[in-house]
Amino acid sequence: MPMLSFHFSLDEIDLAARKFWAAFPDVTIFAFHGAMGAGKTTFINALCKAKGVTEITGSPTFSIINDYLYEDKEGSHHLYHIDLYRIRDAEEAMQAGVEDCLYSGALCLVEWPGQAETLFPPQTVHLSLTIGADQQRILNVLPEE
Repeated sequence: MPMLSFHFSLDEIDLAARKFWAAFPDVTIFAFHGAMGAGKTTFINALCKAKGVTEITGSPTFSIINDYLYEDKEGSHHLYHIDLYRIRDAEEAMQAGVEDCLYSGALCLVEWPGQAETLFPPQTVHLSLTIGADQQRILNVLPEE
């Protein structure tokens, strides 16, 4: 996976989301690492909007998994927004249905992936989101391990 970096302000988040999807046309699983308040949920909401999700999007902190639908020229597709913040381990994540989502072939956008890192397939793209100068967000693709 090439090293990519996106820098954007909250005013530029919709453009950054469109550029993100253009950079990863064939990837289905994304794991977002970052501190509380870095903007993971906000960016994932922008990614949902850029994909054409018309439902109201929000944080799945308590539901663990939000299932959205979007349409493209091939039809209707699921997009899973998963938040593992409240999950203790991989076993609890499996019980919540996370593994089913990750291996479904659908788009999966996962916050706090470290809570159940053993569940992620090898093709997962891991990203780090941080806050830089002037509240700019910096999204970096993490190197493969």
